[in-house]
Amino acid sequence: MNEFWQHCSALLERELTPQQYVTWIKPLAPVAFDAAANTLQIAAPNRFKLDWVKSQFSGRITDLARDFWQTPVDVQFVLDPKAGMRAPVAAPAPRAPLAAAEAAPTVHHAAPSHAGAAAVAAMNSLAAAQTAHAAQAAQADDAADLDLPSLDANEAAAGRRSWRPGQGAAAAASAEPDPTYERSKLNPVLTFDNFVTGKANQLARAAAIQVADNPGISYNPLFLYGGVGLGKTHLIHAIGNQLLIDKPGARIRYIHAEQYVSDVVKAYQRKAFDDFKRYYHSLDLLLIDDIQFFSGKSRTQEEFFYAFEALVANKAQVIITSDTYPKEISGIDDRLISRFDSGLTVAIEPPELEMRVAILMRKAQSEGVSLNEDVAFFVAKHLRSNVRELEGALRKILAYSKFHGREISIELTKEALKDLLTVQNRQISVENIQKTVADFYSIKVADMYSKKRPANIARPRQIAMYLAKELTQKSLPEIGELFGGRDHTTVLHAVRKIADERTKDAQLNHELHVLEQTLKG
Repeated sequence: MNEFWQHCSALLERELTPQQYVTWIKPLAPVAFDAAANTLQIAAPNRFKLDWVKSQFSGRITDLARDFWQTPVDVQFVLDPKAGMRAPVAAPAPRAPLAAAEAAPTVHHAAPSHAGAAAVAAMNSLAAAQTAHAAQAAQADDAADLDLPSLDANEAAAGRRSWRPGQGAAAAASAEPDPTYERSKLNPVLTFDNFVTGKANQLARAAAIQVADNPGISYNPLFLYGGVGLGKTHLIHAIGNQLLIDKPGARIRYIHAEQYVSDVVKAYQRKAFDDFKRYYHSLDLLLIDDIQFFSGKSRTQEEFFYAFEALVANKAQVIITSDTYPKEISGIDDRLISRFDSGLTVAIEPPELEMRVAILMRKAQSEGVSLNEDVAFFVAKHLRSNVRELEGALRKILAYSKFHGREISIELTKEALKDLLTVQNRQISVENIQKTVADFYSIKVADMYSKKRPANIARPRQIAMYLAKELTQKSLPEIGELFGGRDHTTVLHAVRKIADERTKDAQLNHELHVLEQTLKG
């Protein structure tokens, strides 16, 4: 076994770049070989490396094992049982009070996207209800006290709680209210185990697992961005829940950015900034959702900056989500943007076809319904924008089937979703065009909004602009806005350029025809 691994490592070291070899192969170790069963176990030091090695190098290592032993070998990648050990994070001392506060910022109320987490994981109705309950608690009336739960060290160290993540939704529903979750505002149902993974979110999930294994060390801050209902909230809850399993006394807080703004306002009104800072500066893990709500809130940004600096200095972990790339969030101070960029920024893309099918199948299973794969593919093919829409469609199908007493089929699905499919066919969205074109040309959806100009990105972006003009009712300025705030003249140039080239380039015309047929269903 060891002789093989030396041989395998030497070959891989020659094939890979030094950085790839040191990062991914060198930390691996063979731990067991069963000659009778022809199975080899190779251990990785953490989940991040385990997932990455399995997806990127398992095929090559399996081939080398077969060549070495001259027989097929089942290579199994496992997690090192010693992985995840770490020392507790010390809480920092409170900072001195800030200078006199500026005028309290106006709080603009908007519907937060907490429930999108349950959609991405195709969770059952219990998860959605619990997430909604957490959102309502976070949106407490301004007259209420500051939402700063007790962080008593003895209570935290004791880790007294009646339910742990992973025990199941039924256990969560029947358990007594848990002080740990009341303080942290975590939804215990949202875990890594029930997060549906695909190409669109696999890097984000891998990074989240790495952070959960090594909080304050790997990727600090971790910044996740993407559209509504793609799983950002689910992932950050999963990180918090995993940390509570590994370290029950951890001081964790999940908060929506709008509630944080509200807390700053209340602290200013009640002259309670000492309490505010003492609480937020002494966390082990701060999970802040939808930070774009900080836009234009200068006092909130100042307080968050000081909290961020205190937490990172004490090796506490900060995790942030947003609907867009950090540098594209308007109204945010440059020094905060630079802090966001100092860690790891990962996009979560809209789910690809296979992932949409998996989500539908998982959701149906959680509802106790056996969904035919053909039906799942039909729905996934016609509904592409986000997972929340998929879940809504499935609920409609299930209700229609139950009401009419008929089995679920493609025919029934067409009837149940008649209005929705009619709207989809009549109103192709720019977002769907961007996703479809990005998939077709193997680029990221985020490249549609970016300022990057390489030909392999600029060309598909121009094609997407052309299709948006041809297939939607959007004006040139509206299309430009949806492509990262570009000027309408840029859109007009792209439309004219692609229209002209289409008449001369048969290959381009064929590609456009395929894209148009795909978008029209």
